[in-house]
Amino acid sequence: MFSKLLATIRKETLLLVRDKVGLSILFIMPMVLIFVMTLIQESAFSSMNEKGIPVVFVNEDQDSLGFEMKEGLMKNELIELQDSINGKPATAQLAQKAVSQGKFLVGIVVPKNATNAIRNNVASLVDEVMASDSTEITAVKQNSDSVVIQILVDPIAKKSFLVSVTSTLREFISEIKTKIMFQEFSAQMKELIPDKTTAPATAYEQSQFIHYKETYASVSEDKLIPNAVQHNVPAWTIFAMFFIAIPLSSSMIKEKSEGASLRLNTMPSPYLLLVNGKIIVYVIVCTIQFYLMMLVGLIFLPMLGLPRLDMGSHYFTTFLLVLATSFAATGYGVLVGTLARTEHQGAIMGSLSIILLSALGGIWVPSYVMPGVMRTISSYSPLNWSLTGFYELFLRGRGLEKVWPEILKLMLFFLGTMSVTSIINRKRRIT
Repeated sequence: MFSKLLATIRKETLLLVRDKVGLSILFIMPMVLIFVMTLIQESAFSSMNEKGIPVVFVNEDQDSLGFEMKEGLMKNELIELQDSINGKPATAQLAQKAVSQGKFLVGIVVPKNATNAIRNNVASLVDEVMASDSTEITAVKQNSDSVVIQILVDPIAKKSFLVSVTSTLREFISEIKTKIMFQEFSAQMKELIPDKTTAPATAYEQSQFIHYKETYASVSEDKLIPNAVQHNVPAWTIFAMFFIAIPLSSSMIKEKSEGASLRLNTMPSPYLLLVNGKIIVYVIVCTIQFYLMMLVGLIFLPMLGLPRLDMGSHYFTTFLLVLATSFAATGYGVLVGTLARTEHQGAIMGSLSIILLSALGGIWVPSYVMPGVMRTISSYSPLNWSLTGFYELFLRGRGLEKVWPEILKLMLFFLGTMSVTSIINRKRRIT
């Protein structure tokens, strides 16, 4: 039994090595793809106007600023606002955890006494106006009453998308801040100077009491900043790994047309044992392919002035996910090779189905900007399972405790494809 498996592995290795053009395409094409797509997306600004961005809102202020921010954000069509997490009122700690787990794309935390801080600073401005000979005064220096509104960000959010969201939030929050300051300024001035109906605009326009702090909700201690390299290298590597289905299915169809498959089927061995040689060889190829693509992000992309890929610190978990992805890709290739009857059918079926699965899986367009129905469909793509796993490892700093469901789903997908392949082949033997 073992000698038969070794003979099959040797046969597949020889066939693969002899096809130097096909072998070079397997490794060179993905490298070029990563170079091109990363360079394009690093410099291009993607305009995303989808509705329903999941945002969690934490109102620790419980005063004018917090209430008006919540009311205004709920009216914003760009945002799907929630102030509770799993049925519990949202807190800063719960929001940090929820955003880091991908339940929300953005979190907003309004600190305690934020409105009071604005009122205190307005009172200071009034005192300066009254003490000054001119209404043209300088801005009040930042002091202990400054307000820091924290914006929590999921590390998987692309930078261009993040800028469009946070700029909208900043603009809206600034409007509310100015409104509250104007009201308080007018009230304070009216008390001091009953006959004065207007307050000098320059005093509060120049003031900057509210400051912003963007924090990527990741458990990683390295404070990793997401970029095009972190997104594109794993995404297009997965795409390239699944494209192994085309040469693998072509090899299987060639065996059918040349009669080698018929001779193998006459051997007193189960079908899965005969195909195991292909699986082992192509899983090894996929694994080598993955780490070569990682070298592109680690070494070559920084030479072009792009950020260096950060693979996180969970190397063994990464290896397990790579193996699971390799098995899933190989199993899918075996299924395509079994279903197709000609090389032409195999090439079309393999390429089009992989492009479709990659589009649905979030390789081409991030799944979080898809409509709700498409997000649900996306969660059934094996490429999405793999991509989600690498996002957890590379961007969120998670380990095996978060990635094992994706590894399990990929291995179940592999077992499912092999089961279907075995059933189809058994039926064809009978007929």
